[in-house]
Amino acid sequence: MSQGSAAERRRAGLLLHPTSLPGGYENGDFGPEAYRFVEFMAACGFTVWQTLPLAPPHDDLSPYSAQSVHAGNPRLIALEPLLEAGWLQPDGGPQAGEDGWSYRQRRLIEARHGFQNAGNRGEYNDFLAQRQRWLDDYALFQAIRAAHKQTAWFDWPRELRDRHSNALAAIRRQFGDTIAQCQFEQFLFYRQWAALKQYANQHGILIFGDIPLFVGYDSADVWARRDCFLLDSQGNPEVVAGVPPDYFSATGQLWGNPHYAWEAMRADGFQWWKERIRTQLTQFDLLRIDHFRGLESYWEIPATAKTAVSGQWRKAPGDELFQALRAEFGHLPLVAEDLGIITPAVDALREKHGLPGMKVLHFAFGGDAENLYLPHNHTVNSVIYTGTHDNNTTLGWLEEVDERTRNHIFDYLGSSPKQMPESLVRAAFASVAQLAVVPMQDVLALGGADRMNQPGVAKGNWRWRFRWDQVKPDLAGHYRHLLTLYGRV
Repeated sequence: MSQGSAAERRRAGLLLHPTSLPGGYENGDFGPEAYRFVEFMAACGFTVWQTLPLAPPHDDLSPYSAQSVHAGNPRLIALEPLLEAGWLQPDGGPQAGEDGWSYRQRRLIEARHGFQNAGNRGEYNDFLAQRQRWLDDYALFQAIRAAHKQTAWFDWPRELRDRHSNALAAIRRQFGDTIAQCQFEQFLFYRQWAALKQYANQHGILIFGDIPLFVGYDSADVWARRDCFLLDSQGNPEVVAGVPPDYFSATGQLWGNPHYAWEAMRADGFQWWKERIRTQLTQFDLLRIDHFRGLESYWEIPATAKTAVSGQWRKAPGDELFQALRAEFGHLPLVAEDLGIITPAVDALREKHGLPGMKVLHFAFGGDAENLYLPHNHTVNSVIYTGTHDNNTTLGWLEEVDERTRNHIFDYLGSSPKQMPESLVRAAFASVAQLAVVPMQDVLALGGADRMNQPGVAKGNWRWRFRWDQVKPDLAGHYRHLLTLYGRV
């Protein structure tokens, strides 16, 4: 595969969402701690930083059901660069009773006024022109949400829900300041992320992003392009996405995302997907397609169902989609998240388009020697993880598994509980898989209380953050030794 792909040479990466960085207000951001993290990675010898999607979440903070596939999360905008630019003046931080996000929002409004007074709008105008195809709809979507107490678009008055031109024109006139603020925040997001990505690339680190297969129902994308989704005339989904019963849930997972109107997408040459991928390629060097198997066949659940059990598999035009994308972009630096119920047809689609698959060591033990996740069964064109953002930390996982599985783990690895999680990390690094990725929690040897996400649990996820005092002074040197030992530096 070509330069910048997951498999052109042996590499190792760290999995950490920017919200999990220290610093910032309420969550990590693109400020000084992000640059310090890049320097830490480089000192360790890691050459891939894997994030979760950077899109704007809803109140549950999940980046996998966001308000836009194109926009960036304004919670990640750092205030320090705005002070340096002179667009903000120093203050004493959040006021009494003001939470971190409210404070950040207030300061971003102040920054726009400071930016306007500075007078140099060339870069900003260029950004608006380049992103117009999605930014206009997204800013309008956010203005209407703000005017209707953040209610979902499908509960708006009919003329706004159905995008009547007179109603939208009235919103633009009445809430022009809100629209301009949203556009300015997207300018800041992309400006700061581009600078951070450039800094990482200069340190030899590729940025590895994540594309959720499905789109959040309450999103600018679905509201603006209802023709691309299986919705009725009132905008209600006819069927929704999820997965059947699996490792994570006995009743499956009912995600609730609307399904794509694949026939309509095929008719215009998958233009919606081309625009989506074009945006992601400006943000990342590598891209993981979450729930890749849904591009071969997807689990279709009646919109009225209470669980995912009553769904059925439907065929998806994944092969045609990838052919169209390759014709548009040439080489695609993609990784397929091929976990769950994987059929020969899913494997054939991934292999036809040369996409690396995923191996997760948490899924390797408790069975027999044929388990494909065991290191001796790995393939070169794959990405190996100890666990992902949806798994427990390795130490938390060890507390959950049964005695037979625990015995298998330590017998296979030739290790003991005191050597975990490092013995599992070493197994990942020793794998023939070209890319090995380890969550920051496993590097820091943290337990289940530091888990990022628990699928099927609605509250309390996506909030984990690490602290620099958890990083031992010799940690970078130790990891550089390990990555050199296993040929990943």
